[in-house]
Amino acid sequence: MYRHRTIIKSLSKAGRLMGRLATHLSLGLFLLQASCAAQQAGSNSSGDLYHENLTLVRPSYAVEEVDTSANDSNPVVSTQNIPPTHTVNAKVDMVLDSLDKLNQLKKFVDGFTIQIYSGAKREDALSAKAKMVKEMSDLEADIQYTQPKFRVTAGKYFTKLEAQKDLMRLRIFFPNAILVPEKIMIK
Repeated sequence: MYRHRTIIKSLSKAGRLMGRLATHLSLGLFLLQASCAAQQAGSNSSGDLYHENLTLVRPSYAVEEVDTSANDSNPVVSTQNIPPTHTVNAKVDMVLDSLDKLNQLKKFVDGFTIQIYSGAKREDALSAKAKMVKEMSDLEADIQYTQPKFRVTAGKYFTKLEAQKDLMRLRIFFPNAILVPEKIMIK
């Protein structure tokens, strides 16, 4: 009988602890929900949520009254041509002129070309060029010999993006075609 009493006491103690824990948990959840509720922003009499008077900082200009009673429907407004006083146009023009002269001296720029063949056999290079001219007549093929190999290239491009379209078309006939950097002569 003694054992039953101790078990009942311990169960009632555990029940009270669970009740307290449930009360504290529900109170905490209520406070959390209340703190996360949407806050109402204060509004002024016009109903706007925010209002600031900036009339003190705005520039004011004198307004000229125009006589619209005249018979002329298009009044002529005289304007003065006022030359600018604080400009850098002369300096900028001088810099642009010097850049133009430097650009005129350049004969080559960095660019790209598509290499469709690279090897030691001249016959293979000539056949690759003939096949390229036959299949794609809109591109020019060039054969270059740098000892000990021949290179067949097609096209001259300033950016990789320009070359991608032709590279994809050439890979149908030449699966080993690659894009290589090259100096391009400016005309």
